[in-house]
Amino acid sequence: MARVFVTRQLPGDALERLAAEHDVVEVWPGDMPPPRDELLARVTDAEGLLSMLVDRVDGELIDAAPKLRAIANYAIGFDNIDIEAANARGIQVGNTPDVLTDATADLAWALMLAVARRIGEAHQDVLDGKWRTWEPQGWIGVDVHGATLAVVGAGRIGRAVAQRAAGFEMEVLMVDLGDDLHSALERADFVSLHTPLTPETEHLIDADALARMKPTAILVNTSRRPIVDQDALAAALNEGRLGGAGLDVTDPEPLPPDHPLLDTPNLLVVPHIGSATTTARAAMADRAVDNLLAALDGKPMPYAVQPPA
Repeated sequence: MARVFVTRQLPGDALERLAAEHDVVEVWPGDMPPPRDELLARVTDAEGLLSMLVDRVDGELIDAAPKLRAIANYAIGFDNIDIEAANARGIQVGNTPDVLTDATADLAWALMLAVARRIGEAHQDVLDGKWRTWEPQGWIGVDVHGATLAVVGAGRIGRAVAQRAAGFEMEVLMVDLGDDLHSALERADFVSLHTPLTPETEHLIDADALARMKPTAILVNTSRRPIVDQDALAAALNEGRLGGAGLDVTDPEPLPPDHPLLDTPNLLVVPHIGSATTTARAAMADRAVDNLLAALDGKPMPYAVQPPA
């Protein structure tokens, strides 16, 4: 029986499966991540770690866990984990791929539609008593039907977003790494980001890229927060050089309520909820536990992160 530390309670019954196999399963009880000193202390005797994307699993933590054999990250991404340090110790690392596609694609569309039709602003005006009557010039948005959508990143989620565009009879421009991004940005009415975070994609949407976009265009980011230069985005929104933006990811997370980005016009920010459906989150838990059970049994993880080349 291996000792396992889980950094947050998870939906579904996956942790029950884990506890049935390994009777020393400690789950952090709080709604917030364990503080750094607690995390370091709890992994001292752990053979397995089930971490969240917000948990920093770096060389210091790996050194603090001499018995650690398996790290299962409850996320598609794994940039919170020092993969090289884990590989150097022979620790298996896994993630939860291929379960968030539809949930995240749906959220990208929710953000596109909400920003295009100014849903957040209109709702707030109702709450603030600003809805006086039907107004022929009130809360006018932009058309989604028949518009041009640039999908940046041709992976599973990007393709799912593009498939949904057929119902709106949109022209879709698929842009992958190495393609002419700026040409697509110049043509697009909507831009939806779905690239992984790499040195090449950090600040992929910078001041220059934003300057190529139409002043009426809408940008949506449900991928990774550093893909967009937030200072450049704020400037473009404040100066009327961009029609709007919808963000599921920000830098930092969470954004403090007084962050200047939140004062920009026609911006909708949601708290990293791309995978927040019952089905997706339970499937993530199942895959994370599948990874732990396999590795602790001396087998390869079914959803292993590949070592760096």
